[in-house]
Amino acid sequence: MPRPTAAQLAYGSCTVIFSTLAMLLLSQTSSSLGIVLIALSALALGLLVAMTVPLPKPAPATAVVRERVPAQRETASVSAASASSAPEPVREPAGP
Repeated sequence: MPRPTAAQLAYGSCTVIFSTLAMLLLSQTSSSLGIVLIALSALALGLLVAMTVPLPKPAPATAVVRERVPAQRETASVSAASASSAPEPVREPAGP
């Protein structure tokens, strides 16, 4: 099981804190059973939010292959171009 990321921890913690406060203020409960139920439901909601935060996706392995293929084609085209063209003679300046 992968470890939770910082974003998952932050979103889950904020959800637990804010949903607990909101439910306690809105319900105005003073019984211990009501407080326990609100706390448990806030924890469940925080876990749900933390687990649904999208995880960063690793780079696909095919990206490396795609980068290598154009480099090989470029090398082949450069060598083909140099092989097809004949070297030009060097012209030297005329003497005095």
